[in-house]
Amino acid sequence: MRAQSNIFWILAVFFFVADAGYTVWSLLSREFQTVEWTGTLGIGLAGIMSVFLGFYMNRSHFAQSGELPEDRLDANIDDGDPEIGFFNPFSWWPIFLAAGCTIVFLALAVGMWLIFIGAALTAVALVGWVYENYRGVYKH
Repeated sequence: MRAQSNIFWILAVFFFVADAGYTVWSLLSREFQTVEWTGTLGIGLAGIMSVFLGFYMNRSHFAQSGELPEDRLDANIDDGDPEIGFFNPFSWWPIFLAAGCTIVFLALAVGMWLIFIGAALTAVALVGWVYENYRGVYKH
């Protein structure tokens, strides 16, 4: 986590320097000759978010019980390879779930009657995806 923390601190410095440069550039511009607030605040808030993330990563690094494998120079690839879980080789349910959610959001533009079709497809796809490993070829 030490490397991630350093990256966010470096990004924070970059964003604050870029924010100052952007503000000076907008003041010297012939078109504006005033502070352009959208870009100035956007870049400044990106710097503040980098500070937040760098502080969080720094505190997490000091709170953990030891060095992570990615922070050690003598670590092997297998040291940071925990068991994540079981995943099927392929599944069609996420595609149907995305189609159902798409139909629900499409109802906002086309007509509210589509929500019923999209909600039904979403519910069937969600149940099918959750219970996929309880029946068929990949049954446990």
